[in-house]
Amino acid sequence: MWYEGAKTKEISFPLGGIGTGCIGLGGNGGLVDFEIKNRSNKNTTAEFTHFAVKVENEEHVIDCRVLQGDLNKNYIGCTERPLYTGYGFGPDRGTMAGFPHFEKVDFYGEYPIAEVNFFHEKFPGAIKMTAFSPLIPTNEDDSSIPAAFFEIEIENTTSSKLKYTVALSCNNFYSQTKTAHLYEKQDKISYIFLGNNETKNTTEYGDLTIATDCTEVSYQEYWFRGRWFDNSSVFWNEFSQYGKLKNRTYKESRKNPGSDGSSDTATLAAHINLNSGERRRVRFILSWSNPYMHNFWEITHIGLTKEEIAQRRAKKWKNYYAVLFPTSRDSAIYGMKNFSQLYKNTDLYRKAMFSCTLPEEVLDAVTANIAALKSPSCLRLEDGSFYGFEGVHAHVGSCEGTCTHVWSYAYAPAFLFPALERSARTNEYTYSMQKAGGLAFRVQLPLGEPPSNHRPAVDGQYGSVLRVYREFLISGDINWLKGIWPEVKRSVEYAWDKENIDQWDMNRDGIMEGRQHHTLDMELFGPNAWLSGMYLSGLLAAAKMAQVLGDQEAQSVYMSIFHSGKERLNHMLFNGEYFYQKVNLKDKAMLEKFHEGFSMHDPDAVASYWNTEAEEMKYQAGEGCMIDQVLGQWHADMLNLGEVFEEEKTRLALHSIYKYNFIGNMREFVNPCRIYSMNDERGTVICSYPENRKMPFIPVPYAGETMTGFEYQAASHMIRKGLIAEGRECVKAVRDRYDGEKRNPWNEIECGSNYVRSMSSYALLLAYSGFSYDMYRGEIGFHPIEKGDYKYFWSLDTGFGTAGLKNDIFTLQVCYGHLKINSIDIETDEISKIIYEGKKLGYIIQDKQAFTLKIM
Repeated sequence: MWYEGAKTKEISFPLGGIGTGCIGLGGNGGLVDFEIKNRSNKNTTAEFTHFAVKVENEEHVIDCRVLQGDLNKNYIGCTERPLYTGYGFGPDRGTMAGFPHFEKVDFYGEYPIAEVNFFHEKFPGAIKMTAFSPLIPTNEDDSSIPAAFFEIEIENTTSSKLKYTVALSCNNFYSQTKTAHLYEKQDKISYIFLGNNETKNTTEYGDLTIATDCTEVSYQEYWFRGRWFDNSSVFWNEFSQYGKLKNRTYKESRKNPGSDGSSDTATLAAHINLNSGERRRVRFILSWSNPYMHNFWEITHIGLTKEEIAQRRAKKWKNYYAVLFPTSRDSAIYGMKNFSQLYKNTDLYRKAMFSCTLPEEVLDAVTANIAALKSPSCLRLEDGSFYGFEGVHAHVGSCEGTCTHVWSYAYAPAFLFPALERSARTNEYTYSMQKAGGLAFRVQLPLGEPPSNHRPAVDGQYGSVLRVYREFLISGDINWLKGIWPEVKRSVEYAWDKENIDQWDMNRDGIMEGRQHHTLDMELFGPNAWLSGMYLSGLLAAAKMAQVLGDQEAQSVYMSIFHSGKERLNHMLFNGEYFYQKVNLKDKAMLEKFHEGFSMHDPDAVASYWNTEAEEMKYQAGEGCMIDQVLGQWHADMLNLGEVFEEEKTRLALHSIYKYNFIGNMREFVNPCRIYSMNDERGTVICSYPENRKMPFIPVPYAGETMTGFEYQAASHMIRKGLIAEGRECVKAVRDRYDGEKRNPWNEIECGSNYVRSMSSYALLLAYSGFSYDMYRGEIGFHPIEKGDYKYFWSLDTGFGTAGLKNDIFTLQVCYGHLKINSIDIETDEISKIIYEGKKLGYIIQDKQAFTLKIM
């Protein structure tokens, strides 16, 4: 996607690894948002960290400028800055906006690779920056390097030979006064290590490295230390002079930190000579290391004493990237030595994904939200296992614990990094199982702490069961499934366990009837299609797993409950247009039997849910049209489970979501909740109330919001069920809101930035491609929803690639890794031959109707 002018204003393109933090590449080509201290750091500047370029002939300097375009926001200044430098004092001078720079930029982003072209009439040459961090599906470790990779390409467009200098300056973000900068060279790699003499083995200690493999370099280990504006003033005077930089070093600690809170800065410069018409590239890496982490965010276990909280916070663990790379020096050297291969493998993914025959807005939605994996929303713990927040506040994670009822929507990581998803399931069923079989929906850190005592969430409980089955299908790892099955089984049967104080399905009729916590942060009471559908889908997935494992008794019980529930769901909870919650809002007695358990509100249901003024229950959906009403079928379709909701009723329900929940213009729409769309923007809201349906006095929370993860879920389901135009319109409405001018295209928000539910957008790819998979049996298939030639990306446990049909020739390509399969299920009239690496393969047509081929 191209962005220019005003459309670059909000861009911050995340560069970093999975679980490492990141830095942002701004829409003007400058660096922003250094989130490298084990926490988020939104809407901040780079504190003098920047690229600059200089051009010289044999006699003098021709041009010298910062490698960025115009600063396009915060002209009055930023908040959260030291006195005399923040709002009301103009842009932070650490943006380098006060120095000559380029007058125009074009930003092209295909995540995880960005390209920025810079233009200025005085600059003698053409210059382009390519920035990326490795993202290589199924290779989670190379995708977890704590570094940003840059390649600056310069072409001499003049008629004379010229010398070009590209300099990367970096602020020492981890120490203001006790810095220790050192230039070194190793294996033809030049680098400056920005260390410090602070106490090591603390959660505050960190270091950075800037590196290049250019053969000719100069450097300054330290900018001039002074007061006022001395640091950047002296640097620019020295850099803009003819010739190379002269080193400056300090052995003593800094006595006078800058009034703007900045630290010491170092510069590494690469020099290249270009003849007329010649083009060359210069490579840089900026890496970081903040090895130790601790729990400093809101802890959701209810009732902990101050001493217990302090005890948890006192424990620290290593980030996994610090296990791989002890210091930033190590990651920089590894990255530079393997720069070409890391880029090549990342570009294999980019080219494969962006070659998909998906509509532009759909491809944009699928790919852009994968950026959440590289944001501070995600961690990798010391053993390499995966952990995530729901999103992030400006300076801390938002909602801890790889929340089951949020992460269940995020399908992208399961296919791109299956080993990480399996590790998350293992942690859930190892550390979050409550005594009676309830699954606490937030894993507590550090690992080994008791499970959260918050009441389980229905959608999270059975969303995790579904994901265990998904992880098994993607990997085929029967031993992993065997190891996790006993706890999965306990969690399935919690619905009717006598110790389930919320009494979900005590009569085992397949319909949830008790107190049902859910992702909208409150509880529904009585039968409702949304949560009962998730329950039934979870039962069906559990029955499939029981069958594979030979647990016939469990399989029989689960299928019996499933069939009972399916019958009731489709006949009791459908109103002719859509599925709903069947509840008498005036029935106070329904609440009176629930007065136990821990929640964010009063355990007594009457105190929490009875509205004495209106004499009815609060926070219920009632007759409303919920965006997630057929969520269980959405999961079931992607896991090839079969029918939970009847097909025609599902389609009618999805059409009703489009009819009633999709708002074509927000200007007249009433939304008292959080505002994620407004004015003339469009979006699909959580719960609507058609004119002929009763709206509760106080409806379900967030009813009027447009949250992108829910929107993509509904849109992808519409597309899968044949409502293609409607689904596409819902998707385009979201991506129009994230246009670079109003919001960052690579940061969709919900309960904070980098919100992970947005990765439900990957379901759009699965819907269009009709991808099916069962690696236990070695089976894959493609049944695109649209006829004609196609090409789609796929990724499974051992590799990724593309599958396509062109001119009646079906091609399955493995771009990275390998794929071991026994059969392919595709749609075609006939097969003349199968060729693998030039050799014909034998085959048997197992199913003529579905055209399933068994490859010999």
